[in-house]
Amino acid sequence: MSALFNFHSFLTVILLGICACTYFKMQFPAILDQKTGFRGFFWKAARIGRCLLFSLFI
Repeated sequence: MSALFNFHSFLTVILLGICACTYFKMQFPAILDQKTGFRGFFWKAARIGRCLLFSLFI
């Protein structure tokens, strides 16, 4: 079954994407500096990941 049709798998894929964007933003900050356009989507995911990072440690 595809990850898009299974809700639990869909959330896992979204969370993996957010974590990957956050990791790349921390390792290579110049890549995700653009806040508009196609890279803006990944910049927003990295921002969500930074906020989520602190709540996951609790």
